[in-house]
Amino acid sequence: MALIIGLTGSIASGKSTVSLMFDEFRIPVVDADKIAREVVYPGEEAYNKIIETFGTHLLREDKTLNRKKLGEIVFDDQEKLETLNQIVHPAIRKRIIEKRDGFVQEGASCVVLDIPLLFESNLTNFVDKTIVVYVDENVQLQRLMERDEFGESEALKRIKSQMPVKEKAKLADAVINNNSSKTATFEQLEDILRKWDVI
Repeated sequence: MALIIGLTGSIASGKSTVSLMFDEFRIPVVDADKIAREVVYPGEEAYNKIIETFGTHLLREDKTLNRKKLGEIVFDDQEKLETLNQIVHPAIRKRIIEKRDGFVQEGASCVVLDIPLLFESNLTNFVDKTIVVYVDENVQLQRLMERDEFGESEALKRIKSQMPVKEKAKLADAVINNNSSKTATFEQLEDILRKWDVI
């Protein structure tokens, strides 16, 4: 039986960095963020529903969805956000399961599902074990401000809109502390995979 690992973290916690590290162990990763972009490509069912619901003014000249514009519409409007989620989330979940099962059928002994909202969206039933990438809040704030060139209040707003990473850490089977170097982070991941008999 393949072991399915759910990888999560919070904004600017370094989850993407850890996600890339699985390559070193030849473990396939299903990236929910990538899938979230795929399901709104022109011609996809979710794309068609979004245009029907929110209007054609969200399209760029090449008919692709202007995700930034859509984000601005739903960011401060709970009802519209809910409507968007009801269109997009089922499509994302379906595609995640298809990709996960595809890797398992190809003989992968371990598959990682990289899902930012793993706990918030109650998707832990998709996985056997969970890993949370953890950073202290001050490190998170600093990294987010540097990465996205946000001012402090904007960065804090983004951080506060998510479940605190401390809460996520309590729910996880394993926690990677990503406050220091990439090497230290990699070693922690390696330890976890050894413990779980993946490598």
